Amino acid sequence: MDIGIERIGFYTPNSYIDIVELAKARGQEPDKFTIGIGQDKQAVPAIYEDAVTMAAESADQILDDSNKKDIGLVIVGTESSVDESKASALFLMDLLDLPENVRAFEIKEACYGATAGLQMAYNFVSTNPGKKALVVASDIARYGINTPGEVTQGAGSVAMLISSTPQILKLENKSAYMSRNVGDFWRPTFSKTAFARGKFSNQIYIEFFETLWKRYQKEFDVTADDFKAMLYHIPYTKMGTKAMRTLEGKISDEKYAQLQAEYKYSIQYGREVGNLYTGSLYLGLLSYLINSAVTPGDELLLFSYGSGAVGELYSAKVCENFKQYIHVKNVQSLLNNRKKISISEYESIFSQSVRDGESVDPSVVTGEFYLSEIKENERLYKTKQ
Repeated sequence: MDIGIERIGFYTPNSYIDIVELAKARGQEPDKFTIGIGQDKQAVPAIYEDAVTMAAESADQILDDSNKKDIGLVIVGTESSVDESKASALFLMDLLDLPENVRAFEIKEACYGATAGLQMAYNFVSTNPGKKALVVASDIARYGINTPGEVTQGAGSVAMLISSTPQILKLENKSAYMSRNVGDFWRPTFSKTAFARGKFSNQIYIEFFETLWKRYQKEFDVTADDFKAMLYHIPYTKMGTKAMRTLEGKISDEKYAQLQAEYKYSIQYGREVGNLYTGSLYLGLLSYLINSAVTPGDELLLFSYGSGAVGELYSAKVCENFKQYIHVKNVQSLLNNRKKISISEYESIFSQSVRDGESVDPSVVTGEFYLSEIKENERLYKTKQ
């Protein structure tokens, strides 16, 4: 039985800042951010947007009455949870009008959460072949104004419908994974922004990739030549480049050059949006499927990493007529029609939030779903009419 991604949807906020303007405002050389980090734009969420609203936006693109009734599992992978008890997935039940006879919950493990959800969805569908699973990666990456991590912020969501009738990507149930208690990145419950040991985190990321690639080759008897492309978790696009460099000199120069060329297609959208945490790998996948010359039957290798740390390397095969099932024009329109805001506007938005007892004017909402108010410390959401 084939199992994999039947549909994929993407959302990012309507506003963004220019990374060159951010560099100048911070007294930095623009090349440090655009080349050294590898970013061009950064999404800026509105005060009425959070992990729930963005998850609803991306999932709504791929759901309709015919597939909603078949959903038996809903998982949101996020490290931007809005509640320490109630799962983001439960808010989606009403916003998306999903059936009650589902398991709905949230997974937290830094940027790995959505991959954990994807693998869990695979197992669910394998034992319930008539059912589908909705897996959503939704995050707001926040490090703070004028901090070292500011340039690697971002926001967005990627939703994937997993079923026994994959039309975009077939998961091959081949993976290598590892977990280790590492203090490279964390966000205590009292803090809205993350703490990170940047260089150390890069080191662990690369170490995990090298270790898993060796294990994967040995367990499944493969080489780099078996894959059309290698896709990476890319909180900033230069990070994947660093992992790929570990292959240099270990595979043929021709294959290394080809993998480098393919990688550039996977980072096009990441450069435009910024860090999606759990969604970064899957935005890279979407970018690659839309922008590259990949063909049905091509094998892809995907590297997922979540600080703390968990890593997984797994393979997938591109389905026949896959582009027919991706809303290419919608993705391009979403990115092209965003509004650029000034650095001062971004700083003002960053410091704002909806407070208890306050409500949001629906006329300012640009999307379909929004945080409408906080009442007695309860977050209430609405669909824009």
